[in-house]
Amino acid sequence: MEKPDVVVGTPSRILSHLQQDNLKLRDSLELLVVDEADLIFSFGFEEELKSLLCHLPRIYQAFLMSATFNEDIQALKELVLHNPVTLKLQESQLPGSDQLQQFQVVCESEEDKFLLLYALLKLSLIRGKSLLFVNTLERSYRLRLFLEQFSIPTCVLNGELPLRSRCHIISQFNQGFYDCVIATDAEVLGAPAKGKRQGRGSKGNKASDPESGVARGIDFHHVSAVLNFDLPSTPEAYIHRAGRTARANNPGIVLTFVLPTEQSHLGKIEELLCGEGEAPVLLPYQFRMEEIEGFRYRCRDAMRSVTKQSIREARLKEIKEELLHSEKLKTYFEDNPRDLQLLRHDLPLHPAVVKPHLGHVPDYLVPPALRDLVRPHKKRKKLSSCRKAKKVKTQNPLHNFKHRGRKSRPTAMPS
Repeated sequence: MEKPDVVVGTPSRILSHLQQDNLKLRDSLELLVVDEADLIFSFGFEEELKSLLCHLPRIYQAFLMSATFNEDIQALKELVLHNPVTLKLQESQLPGSDQLQQFQVVCESEEDKFLLLYALLKLSLIRGKSLLFVNTLERSYRLRLFLEQFSIPTCVLNGELPLRSRCHIISQFNQGFYDCVIATDAEVLGAPAKGKRQGRGSKGNKASDPESGVARGIDFHHVSAVLNFDLPSTPEAYIHRAGRTARANNPGIVLTFVLPTEQSHLGKIEELLCGEGEAPVLLPYQFRMEEIEGFRYRCRDAMRSVTKQSIREARLKEIKEELLHSEKLKTYFEDNPRDLQLLRHDLPLHPAVVKPHLGHVPDYLVPPALRDLVRPHKKRKKLSSCRKAKKVKTQNPLHNFKHRGRKSRPTAMPS
């Protein structure tokens, strides 16, 4: 209505406005920019984009922006561009070592990965906000339930939840309600099957939404560290993960956990990052695992508590909460109150048994070399009510007790 100079939107929404005559581009469009071009077809926008091109003028300048080049990019280039020129950025895709520090730590077993992560977070060896990347959604819930055993608050970006719920989680993370987000980039970076493209019909049948991936496209504020708990599937995925930190001239750290069987795959990532003849970028992270052996029995106890059943119930619990608070289902529940009652009075789900004593770290378990540096992770203090704030603690009578000798009574004179 205000005739803006720049219009930003998805192909489907722009096409909708064009069809309703809210937007007219045939006589005024000069530039067409397609950002994240490698995702346009995989997100199911192929038909919308073809229809949209019919509403554009014959002459305009077009740009396709993409970090990767695949078959979809080639098809999109033939559809949108004419006599194109390819511009490849040769400079490093990640900041330099003075701003972004990248480390690798070799863990002998899967248990050592959980043990090291527990020590890093519980002893506050990693300060500030952090992103934990895993390769599957089930793995993300396993990690969240594991950390929950030690009173370490985390949240999971679940592609099975609505977009509004995921945006709410990101907002809470940016506001400081959570210091750690567990996420996966499999939905975004997973290549579509060859010969098959996800059209509009298949977009709604997927179990998870591609937008749930956080490797790119989501604005996380002030991320101090990115922890690759699982090694990324491709070198490009590593770059997208590491790009979540060290933004806007802020420092950042990337720590990658590696099993001995993954060393060859890590070498491919190293080749992409540093090139030939240059110094290695992924520096070895020296951590003495023998100093945290005292935590191993706690780690094993927590890992045993997180079963497949508890992971399944944790996912069902989140979905159930979304159903109860969904605005779209509100009218349905008004017409079917019995379904709402059945959902509310369903048996409570118990994702995992939390043992309170695991949330406390005794001083004798803290490595001697770290006792002056670490600050064990403490529970967030809840806001107390005004009545509790005004209440003054009574003094301990054993601390302020003062002995007073018995006063001698005057002897009674005989009458």
